[in-house]
Amino acid sequence: MDRVYVTVDLPRSILSTFRKEPQEFVQEMRLAAAVKWYELGQVSQAKAAEIAGISRAEFLDALRRFGVSPFQETMEEIIHEVRENYEP
Repeated sequence: MDRVYVTVDLPRSILSTFRKEPQEFVQEMRLAAAVKWYELGQVSQAKAAEIAGISRAEFLDALRRFGVSPFQETMEEIIHEVRENYEP
């Protein structure tokens, strides 16, 4: 996979705030960004998992931990789709 490297300037205290080593913090940032971008509908589950550097199954577990639905449609949209497409 082709990669790009980005430098982020953060206060050193952020590591103690999150009680993480630098590499752990970077991984957590990647995961948090991927979850948020998925939640906003900007990326698919597969792309979000790739961004986070984890499997899709692990990403689904992360969605649960972050309290984010694995479904990008609202309940109203799902009900509408079912009514429109699956009438008895």
